[in-house]
Amino acid sequence: MVAVRPGDAETALARRDPGKSVVLIFGPDTGLVHERAQGLVRRAVPDAHDPFALVRLEGDDISSDPRRLIDETSTIGLFGGERVVWVRAGSRNIVLALQPVLAGRCDALVVVEAGDLKKGAPLRALCENAPNALAIACYADSDRDLSRLVDSMMAEAGLAIDRDARDLLVSLIGGDRLASRGEIAKLILYALGQQRVSLEDVRTIVGDASALALDDVVDSALAGETREALAALAKAMGAATRPDAVLGSLLRALTALHPMTLAVAGGASPDQVVGSARPPVHFSRKAKLEKALRALDPDRCLKALLAVDDAVLAARRNAPLAPAICERVVLQVAQQAGRGRR
Repeated sequence: MVAVRPGDAETALARRDPGKSVVLIFGPDTGLVHERAQGLVRRAVPDAHDPFALVRLEGDDISSDPRRLIDETSTIGLFGGERVVWVRAGSRNIVLALQPVLAGRCDALVVVEAGDLKKGAPLRALCENAPNALAIACYADSDRDLSRLVDSMMAEAGLAIDRDARDLLVSLIGGDRLASRGEIAKLILYALGQQRVSLEDVRTIVGDASALALDDVVDSALAGETREALAALAKAMGAATRPDAVLGSLLRALTALHPMTLAVAGGASPDQVVGSARPPVHFSRKAKLEKALRALDPDRCLKALLAVDDAVLAARRNAPLAPAICERVVLQVAQQAGRGRR
C-alpha cells in the first residue's frame, strides 16, 4: 500500500521519491487538490509554460485514447530534465491508460488530479497498490491547518492579525482551500495600509455577513442590551436581511436557551452551562449568552419565546408590517431581559 496519510501529505509531496512516477491527488476538497497538484508540478518544472517539459491532458480524452498517456510519458524532453504529464481526471475511467505507465519504466512524472474517490474506486485502488505510485487524499482543513494558512498569508502580505480576529476568521472559512484563500486574500486587500487585522475587520469583510448580523441582533436582545439590539437590527435590515429571518433566528435561540435557564435555576452557574453546551458556543458569543442566562429565568425566557412565536405568525399574515412587528418584538425581548438582569 502506498496511500499517504492526510497529515503526511505535505511532506510526501515536498520530498517525493523519484521512484514514484505517478502521483494521484484526490479528495472532496477540490481547492486543496488543485493547490497540491499545482505545487508538485511547479517543483518539478521550473517553467510551467514550456510545452516540452509540461503536458496537460484531460482524463476523458485519454480514456477514449489510452495510448496517448504512454506516448506522452515515453517522449524525451527537448532540453532534458524531468517531463511532467498533468492529468485532470473527469467522469470517465482512466485506469486502462495508467496501467501501462505503472507496469513499465517511466522517466516522466504523471500527476493525476481527481475528485472524491471512495475506498475501492478503481483509480484509487490502482495507485494505492502500485509500488511506483502515491495516492494522496485531500480533506477539509482542520482549524490548525487553517490557522497556519492565515498566518502564512498574513506574513506574506506584511500584516499581523489579532488572536480573536484569527479565531473568528478560522471559524468562518474552511471546507475548500481555494475558497479559504480567496476569503483571506479579500481580507488582506481590505486591510492594506494597516499593520494589524482586527476582529472588526474580519466581521466586516469575511464570510456570511448576514449570519453575523443576525447573531448580533439575537445576542444583544437576549442579553438585555436594548440599544445595541436595535442598532444591530437596523444594520441587519440595511443589509437586506428579511424580518422573518430575524424572528426565526431569535425563536431558535430562545428555544435553545430555555433548557439552559432551567439548568441555571437548578444551581449551575451560567459559565458552566455555556461551557457544557452542545454544539459548543462560539467564543465570541459566550459573554453575551452568559449575560442572557443571568437576565432571563425560565419563566421570562418562556414568555419571550411565546411572544416571538406570536410575532412570527403575525409577520406571515401581514408582510407589509413585518419590519415593524420584528422591531417591536426585538425591543420587547431586550427590555424583558434588561428588567430581569441580576
